Amino acid sequence: MDSMTPEQRSRCMAAVKGKDTKPEMIVRKYLFSKGLRYRLHNKKLMGSPDIVLKKYRTVIFIDGCFWHGHEGCKYFKMPKSNVFFWEQKIRRNKARDIANEYVLKAEGWKVIRVWECDIKKVTNREKVLENLYKHVIGDLTNLYARGNSPILIAAESEEEYI
Repeated sequence: MDSMTPEQRSRCMAAVKGKDTKPEMIVRKYLFSKGLRYRLHNKKLMGSPDIVLKKYRTVIFIDGCFWHGHEGCKYFKMPKSNVFFWEQKIRRNKARDIANEYVLKAEGWKVIRVWECDIKKVTNREKVLENLYKHVIGDLTNLYARGNSPILIAAESEEEYI
C-alpha cells in the first residue's frame, strides 16, 4: 500500500528532473576536467542523448536505475501500487532505449550508457569515470598510435609538392 495519497504521489513524481541530474552533472564535470568538450541533449539525435561528443562520434546516456529498469540494481524496485501502469511504463522505456541505441549505432555513433548506481557509489565512482573516459577516447588513441590518422593535417594536397 502506498503511504501517499494519489495527489501527493503525483506531485512527487512530477518533481523528478530529467535533465541536469546529479549523476549527469558528475559525469559532465569529469569529462570537462579531462579537456573533452561536448553538447547537451541534442534533439536532432535519436533519444536526445545527455552528452554528445561530436569529435569522437560518441553519445552518452546517463540513465536512472528506476526509470530505465536496471535489472539487479538496488535502486530499481517495482512499485507495489499501480503495478500494471509501472510495468508498462518501464517496458516502454527499455524498448525505446534499445530502439534509440540501434538507430544511433546505424548512423555511426558509439553509444555509452552510464547507470545512476555506478555514479552514486563514491567508492567506485572514480574508476567508473576513468573507464568512461578511456572508452570515449580509446579508439581514437589507438588509431593515432598506428599512424592511421583520419584527420587531414595539411591544408594543401600532396600533389602540389611532387
